[in-house]
Amino acid sequence: MQDKKQSKAEKHAATRAALLATARRLFAELGYAGAGTEDVVREAQVTRGALYYHFADKRALFEAVVEGEAALVLAAIEAATASASDPLQALRLGSHAFLDACLSPGTRQIYLLDAPSVLGWARWREIDGRHAMGSLRAGVEAAMAALPPERRLPPEALTYLLSGAMNEAALWLAETADEASARAGCAAVLNRLLHLLFGPP
Repeated sequence: MQDKKQSKAEKHAATRAALLATARRLFAELGYAGAGTEDVVREAQVTRGALYYHFADKRALFEAVVEGEAALVLAAIEAATASASDPLQALRLGSHAFLDACLSPGTRQIYLLDAPSVLGWARWREIDGRHAMGSLRAGVEAAMAALPPERRLPPEALTYLLSGAMNEAALWLAETADEASARAGCAAVLNRLLHLLFGPP
């Protein structure tokens, strides 16, 4: 009996994984509006009933994809900052890792373009707050704590300002004709800004 239960659980897990992988690809290629649930079930080779067993509707499926995308962005940030020798270096490496992650067309489409409008700003901020922005907040707080008291700024306000700037930079990089040059420009400006805020006087 236990083996049958485990086999059923594994089947459910495999079906859910197939739905998410297929939905992620379609949402990335076609956008939320262009990707229909009928396309997802057909390409994932599952029934419509299987889709609705795991997800209440298309929005719920998309929200699960967004959660997965947010986790991937956070993983890239954490990998980049693992070897940092001090809070400023960690903040700089993590910020660049975020921009590089957003150069992926799928991440940009799902996480920056569609997620805020489909899920609403409040829900998107909640997800982002547990992932990329949460990491940024921790990095800002650590770098600020390393400064003398007279140089410290409100970390919450600074987190939102930096996050907004990097989100806009990621969207701009997606539209520019010369991505390499634009990315180099972003790197120079971001490094200078972080140095002015957190570096030696």
